[in-house]
Amino acid sequence: MKLLVSTRNPHKLDELLAIVARPGLVLLSMREFPDLPEVIEDGETFDANARKKAVTLALATGHWTLGDDSGLEVPALGGEPGVYSARYAGEPVSYPANNAKLLARLGDGTDRRARFRCVLALSDPSGHARTVEGRCEGVITEAPRGTHGFGYDPVFVPEGHHQTFAELDPAYKNKISHRAAALRAADAAWGDVFAGGVTSFA
Repeated sequence: MKLLVSTRNPHKLDELLAIVARPGLVLLSMREFPDLPEVIEDGETFDANARKKAVTLALATGHWTLGDDSGLEVPALGGEPGVYSARYAGEPVSYPANNAKLLARLGDGTDRRARFRCVLALSDPSGHARTVEGRCEGVITEAPRGTHGFGYDPVFVPEGHHQTFAELDPAYKNKISHRAAALRAADAAWGDVFAGGVTSFA
């Protein structure tokens, strides 16, 4: 079975294959389809954006397609940055600027709870999609720490830990992250699809 993953990032493909590997499962990246339409992530939820990516690319290629959307939510800020996580501080995208805005918005606030969320959507070739979600709860630090990772990793301490995502060993972080949780949920929910035993969700 061939599965298109809505990414051009080879590391994301490797991460996915390590969890959902099946005999006969071949992962395809968007780099193999240079004429694919650009998918604008204009949904109001992670679910909507993930579904849009999966369905749009599935219909364009005729392949089962996996789409994703993820980001950080801070309850004390009403759920910000949410679906705007990547461009929280505006364009062009700047991770340090996003972190600086987040810390400034929180100020000296004592409620620093936060969660990373990742929604994965799987669409069959005819555009029928289903979703699963992974979460990682934690807190926001008062200042960035660490050099690994990207995005909000330097300001996020996962629950049960004292180090930020950016201070943790990347291999360990990838085992406890929201994306890893979502991939495990996908494997549990869609293992029969990845094994080639399902032709559609219809």
